[in-house]
Amino acid sequence: MFSSDIGIDLGTANLLIHTVEGGVIVDEPAVVAIDKRTKEVLAVGDEAYQMVGRTPGHIVAVRPLQDGVISDFDMTEAMLSHFLKKVNVKGFFAKPRILICCPANITMVEQKAIYQAAAQSGGKNVFLEEEPKVAAVGAGMNIFEPKGNMIIDIGGGTTDVAVLSLGGVVTAESVRVAGNGLDEAIIRYVKKEYNLLIGERTAERVKREIGTVLPSLKNESMSIRGRDLVTGLPKTIDINSEEVASAFEESVQEIVQTAKNVLEKTPPELSADVIDHGIFLTGGGALLHGLDELLSGELQVPVFIAEDPLNCVAIGTTRLLQRMK
Repeated sequence: MFSSDIGIDLGTANLLIHTVEGGVIVDEPAVVAIDKRTKEVLAVGDEAYQMVGRTPGHIVAVRPLQDGVISDFDMTEAMLSHFLKKVNVKGFFAKPRILICCPANITMVEQKAIYQAAAQSGGKNVFLEEEPKVAAVGAGMNIFEPKGNMIIDIGGGTTDVAVLSLGGVVTAESVRVAGNGLDEAIIRYVKKEYNLLIGERTAERVKREIGTVLPSLKNESMSIRGRDLVTGLPKTIDINSEEVASAFEESVQEIVQTAKNVLEKTPPELSADVIDHGIFLTGGGALLHGLDELLSGELQVPVFIAEDPLNCVAIGTTRLLQRMK
C-alpha cells in the first residue's frame, strides 16, 4: 500500500476524499460558486453551498455534476483541483494514485470526462471503478468469492443497483432517481398543494427531519417558510410525514422497480445467494426512514443498512487500491 493512494467519491451531492491514514479527510457539498461576468471561481464546497439560493444576479452557485455525470467539465476540474490542493496532494504525495468511482451505466464519453478532470487536477495515475462495486467493498461485503452479493446504492443523483460476484458486476441498473430527486419531489408537492415555492435547502431539511416512506411508523410535522405564489409574499406552513411520504411515492416505486429488474436478470444460483445474504443499502438515501422495511416487503428479501452508509463508497475506493498491484 502506497501512502499516495487517494480515493474520491465524486458524488452529485457531496464530494468525499478518503485516505488509509486519515480516513475521510474531505466531506463537502459538490457545489461551486462563480462570478458570471468574469467566470472566476469564488467559493467551493461548504462555502459555496451556503450561497445556494442566496446569490445576487451576477453570482451563481452550480452543481457541476448532474445525475452522477459531469455536466460542466471546467467547474468539475476547478472543484477537484480545489479539494486536491486542500489536502496538499502535490506536497505530501509523490504521483498520487487516485481511484474515482462513477455510476454503473455511464457512457465511455462520460467516463473519459471524469478521468481527464482528475488527471488535470494533479493525479498522475487515475483509475475509474463502478460505484456499486466500490460501495459493496466499503460496506464490508466479500465480492471476490463466487457468491452473489446485491447492493442498492442511493446517492445524490443516481441509484445504482447491482449483483456482484468474483469481483465483478453480474447484473446492474442505474436510475436517475435519488436524494436530489426526493428533494425535488418535496418542492413539487408543496408547490402543488400549498402554492408555496421553497428552496432545495428547505426541501432537504424536510427530508432529513420528518421524511419517511412508511407514514404508519412515523408521524411528525414541521413548519417551513417560502414564497406564496399567489400573493408573492413570504408565508409559513406546516407539513407532516404523511404528506412527505405521498410526495416520495413515485420516486421510491421507481427504485423498487429497478431492484426488481436486476433480480429478474440475475442467474438463479446467485439469486439464491442474495436470499441467504440479503441486500445491503448504502449512500445517503439508505438513511431515509422506513426504506429498508419497504424494500424488504416489496422484494421478499432481507434488506440491511450498511454500517456507515454515507462513507461506504469513499472507504471502498482505498480498499480497492490496496488490492491493486
